[in-house]
Amino acid sequence: MYLLSRLFLFLTQSTEQRLKERSDAYLAEASDLYDLEFRMRKLDREAAVAYPSWMVQR
Repeated sequence: MYLLSRLFLFLTQSTEQRLKERSDAYLAEASDLYDLEFRMRKLDREAAVAYPSWMVQR
């Protein structure tokens, strides 16, 4: 039953929602403020590599 519910959620959520939930969970695992800041910078760097500023539509 758990597998079916996870599959249903996977099919109904958009990619952006899944990525946001994944990054929120990653940030929630931070042990202290320094770890949180490190994780935030890491996510920002990964986003900058995946979507350079010249590729983003405004």
